[in-house]
Amino acid sequence: MPKIVVKGGSRPPWVGLAAAVWVEISAGNAYNFPLYSPALKSVMGFNQQQLTMLGVANDIGENVGLLPGIACNKFPPWAILSVGVLACFLGYGVLWLAVSQTVNPLPYWLLWLALVIATNSNAWFGTAVLVTNMRNFPISRGTVSGILKGYVGISAAVYTVVFSLVLKGSASKLLLFLTLVIPLLCLAMMYFIRPCTPASGEDSLEHVHFLFTQAASFLLSIYLLTTTIISDVISLSDTVSYILVAIMVILLMSPLAIPVKMTFFPTRSFGVGGGETTPTDPLLTPSSSATHLGSFVDNDDASDVETLLAVGEGAVKKKRRPKRGEDFKFREALIKADFWLLWVLYFLGVGSGVTVLNNLAQIGVAFDLEDTTILLAIFSFCNFVGRIGSGAISEHFVRSRTIPRTLWMTCAHIIMAVTFILFALALDGILYAATALLGISYGILYSVMVPTASELFGLRHFGVIYNFMLLGNPVGALLFSGLLAGYVYDAEAARQGSSTCLGPDCFKVTFLALAGVCGLGTILSIILTVRVRPVYQMLYSGGSFRLPQNSGH
Repeated sequence: MPKIVVKGGSRPPWVGLAAAVWVEISAGNAYNFPLYSPALKSVMGFNQQQLTMLGVANDIGENVGLLPGIACNKFPPWAILSVGVLACFLGYGVLWLAVSQTVNPLPYWLLWLALVIATNSNAWFGTAVLVTNMRNFPISRGTVSGILKGYVGISAAVYTVVFSLVLKGSASKLLLFLTLVIPLLCLAMMYFIRPCTPASGEDSLEHVHFLFTQAASFLLSIYLLTTTIISDVISLSDTVSYILVAIMVILLMSPLAIPVKMTFFPTRSFGVGGGETTPTDPLLTPSSSATHLGSFVDNDDASDVETLLAVGEGAVKKKRRPKRGEDFKFREALIKADFWLLWVLYFLGVGSGVTVLNNLAQIGVAFDLEDTTILLAIFSFCNFVGRIGSGAISEHFVRSRTIPRTLWMTCAHIIMAVTFILFALALDGILYAATALLGISYGILYSVMVPTASELFGLRHFGVIYNFMLLGNPVGALLFSGLLAGYVYDAEAARQGSSTCLGPDCFKVTFLALAGVCGLGTILSIILTVRVRPVYQMLYSGGSFRLPQNSGH
């Protein structure tokens, strides 16, 4: 077997996880579209279909991440983050010039392209921290992805609080904030996002640390929702507003308590397989099962050369294709039915959810809601609950009963189908409840897809596989939001003789169509769950994660 070296410091990976929280908040900047889209529509004089096509650009940029997926195996995390910083600065800078009317007028195609570039920063930010931290915590990938994706989900509420309390509802100030503050924040976190000695999962305090991080994020989400509601109901002074924002910042810093506690009250060093390592040892050479934990960072070229030599010597007769649960190359995954089933499930569910998200401000107006920012706060909170909750719950049941994570995708599709029917019925007071249900199910789909893809197709090429899965979001946004929702809205507005559509008929046809889409997703998710059940029985028999013997070869 080729000798495998895990690169990175021997320090515990909790510092990187704490820093990743801030980067993931930054990586949620695409959720701001409902906050500044009304100003963009008004200043530029766009109709709803033009605005929804900008929403499609918002989703394309956020989710087209094949380049960062490929780059994460070739360059260090700081280099990936640097590209995101540049994209964020340039893209939002152009949008700020347009909305502030500093440069006027700007052509529609330039705004569309600027929005793609701006939100593409999310793909670089998210890929850098997610891939790095899942490799730093390979045994707890479901929990880690739930935490990180949970913070992305709650980022919309963070931005809503900043938008309402600090920026006083100014769209131009929000875009300037995204142009300058977000890049500076990610530059500050860049040093801490790095590969570390993989956590073995055998440390007795690791579970407690994850529980603390989850509890802190849940407390933050409750605080953000409460703050948003209070600021919507009561007029707050500047002093009170800044105090509330300061408390939010402190809560965002809470995951740092873990590495601080480990520094001042050390128990033992984190080594692969639970063994102790010396702090000065920068390179670890794992053995036995730990070898597989580090296999995603081995030297592929060296491995291939040694395999060829072995073949020449007659030691190896034929290199077989990987089985589900082992490390797949991207082209090997592409020919698997499970890969495309997972992609279609994600496309149908998240594409439907993002259609509502992109049109959330207009939906609120159509339902006669004066302040639509509260809808974004509710969606953000419930999106967070869905993400972090499904990460923890799916991790529990996959270990205790080997239940495939895709079962929760089935539940999410059912919830979404019911939710869209509720939206279409337009019952009194249903808007908030339907938005909450949609946020939960949207979060479940997003969070569960991540560890599922890594368990079925491995971590070695996870970056590119994960980012290909994300393409389901912009494809769904183009079909369901750009072509369907925008067309239906403008047709109804024209019938009413106004540029602003009012009443439930503005989106009724769209909601009914999306209910049917999620019904199809329910059927397909059941099929996928049945297909992958043997894989999960193999990986999690005995209650703990077991990497396949040929993983990473």
